[in-house]
Amino acid sequence: MLTVRTATAADLDRIMEIYETAREFMIRNGNPTQWEDGYPQRELVREDIRTGICRVICDGETPCGVFAFLEDEDPWYRRIEDGQWRNDEPYVAIHRIGSDGTRHGIFRCASDYAKALCDNVRIDTHENNHIMQKLITGAGFVHCGTVFVAGDSPRIAYQWTRET
Repeated sequence: MLTVRTATAADLDRIMEIYETAREFMIRNGNPTQWEDGYPQRELVREDIRTGICRVICDGETPCGVFAFLEDEDPWYRRIEDGQWRNDEPYVAIHRIGSDGTRHGIFRCASDYAKALCDNVRIDTHENNHIMQKLITGAGFVHCGTVFVAGDSPRIAYQWTRET
């Protein structure tokens, strides 16, 4: 059974291994530019851990997945083009999700975790990340438009909302 917990400094090396495997997987599957130059870098992951936004997905005690979980407004999501967010209600965001490839269901686990905590969940992905696009829409997220990360890099934006 997969579980989610907040990452600790002791998880850093394992998280970096997971991200390396995820980068290699993206390259093999037609998405060589989303995480260029070793992104996410060790310093960024260390900061994610320090600020408490880094989550690990574990199979037993062993981390096999990782993601950043933002509970505050995401500055990258203020500007959206070619569409609009489904609402302006408070939301959480999933970023930097990666898997070591040993277990299926890593995205679903992260998505379910976020959905259990908030009625609105946002996520984005690169236009070449076709696998992630299928996972996102398969989990009930709706395409909302284009956001720009790191200033000018376009990403496909999605939002899930709990229907009342």
